[in-house]
Amino acid sequence: MTTKATAESAPPVSPTLAAELREAVTSGRTRSVAWRRAQLDGIVRMLTQNLTLWERALAADLGKSADETHVSEVALVLDEARHARARVAGWMRARPVAAPLAVQPAWAHVRSEPLGVALVIAPWNYPLQLQLAPVVGALAAGDAVVMKPSELAPATAALLADLVPAYLDARAVRVVTGDAGVASALLEQRWDHIFYTGGERVARIVGAAAAQHLTPTVLELGGACPVWVDRSADLPVAARRIVWAKLMNAGQTCIAPNHVFVDAAVRDALVTELRAALAEQHPDPRTSPSYSRMVSQAHLDRVVERIGDGTAIVGGDVDRDARYVAPTFLADVAVDAPAVTEETFGPILPIVPLTDVDAFVALQRDRPKPLALYAFAGDRSVLDRIERETSSGAFGRNVALAHIMVRGLPFGGVGASGHGAYHGRRSFDLFSHAKAVLAKPTRPDTLALVIPPITERKRAVIRRLLLR
Repeated sequence: MTTKATAESAPPVSPTLAAELREAVTSGRTRSVAWRRAQLDGIVRMLTQNLTLWERALAADLGKSADETHVSEVALVLDEARHARARVAGWMRARPVAAPLAVQPAWAHVRSEPLGVALVIAPWNYPLQLQLAPVVGALAAGDAVVMKPSELAPATAALLADLVPAYLDARAVRVVTGDAGVASALLEQRWDHIFYTGGERVARIVGAAAAQHLTPTVLELGGACPVWVDRSADLPVAARRIVWAKLMNAGQTCIAPNHVFVDAAVRDALVTELRAALAEQHPDPRTSPSYSRMVSQAHLDRVVERIGDGTAIVGGDVDRDARYVAPTFLADVAVDAPAVTEETFGPILPIVPLTDVDAFVALQRDRPKPLALYAFAGDRSVLDRIERETSSGAFGRNVALAHIMVRGLPFGGVGASGHGAYHGRRSFDLFSHAKAVLAKPTRPDTLALVIPPITERKRAVIRRLLLR
């Protein structure tokens, strides 16, 4: 297939779009397990049957290699879709709940039902994965869905607009492309759920719009994800894993290490190992097919500005025409410099020495909670302490970024890094309403015990049965 739609040529947003798709849910069309499985099968086929097209689109948008596209975009969505497809019938079953003595005889259960119509707004950095992974949960839950891909990844947005109608139920699933004006028009409508991935500034706009209709939202944001490297760490392994996590997608990853705090006693040794790891993984990043590019000139300029927050001891090279920023390690960076306190979203890695782990923990307590926090240490008590005494969306012990590959772990932020989490069963629950159901026979009418008038005999029974 070839792409026909483009973000630039997108038609105006229908003011009745949400209402039109809500009809698919209220009519019962989306509720059967067969429909849900068919949509999940459609996502799998859309990805596997058009793999070359996805590779080309992501290369055009971000300079991603085919290998990185497979690992960080396609494979994660396939895993989510196949897992949900295999288990959705069980997730849909009513879950029994024990009824207390006060209402016996009675039977209670929780039934998951579709929320309605979900609006899923995706970012540009992982424009396929972060668009479709939440959609998997919405479709498994029996919701109708509108996808709004990022206009900053136009090739991927256009391909989604082209392929989705061919593989998914057009009466319940739509793709709407366009710029911020299109997103604003969508937010004026009443949705039953809004799932937004992106930055804090736009998240406030999304939250304000959702509040007008009391629409529940999930906000997957970011945060300057810190790393602690302890004096007890295995430095070669720590360096190798930090460099890999930092440079995936050229640092344009919300859970990438943003900066490294290191025990001053091993700072020089860590820098040596980081240099070695970079030379091994990206010996010539400018020509490497495994090294991505900045998404836009504006983003490149913002990332390059952060180089000025320190001294480049590795890298620092920039090619604006090619949207290329070299992997760059910074020294002489203050703990309150923007490169440390703000999310860089690029291949710039400040390396900041601290006296010890006490200083690191104290610093983290005073800062906004990040989407992820990573620590490398051979001393288990150091890792235990950081896990216990800091707060973050996720915590990696001697590993960075890889937690996103574990379907059973919730993915989401806390505080300024977002709220709500998904992946696996949590995605289904996120897009479902847990309806409480209580069934009670009319005979014997034991509720008469608590229905006025309350006699002395009733009062004695209540105290004996309910207040013991």
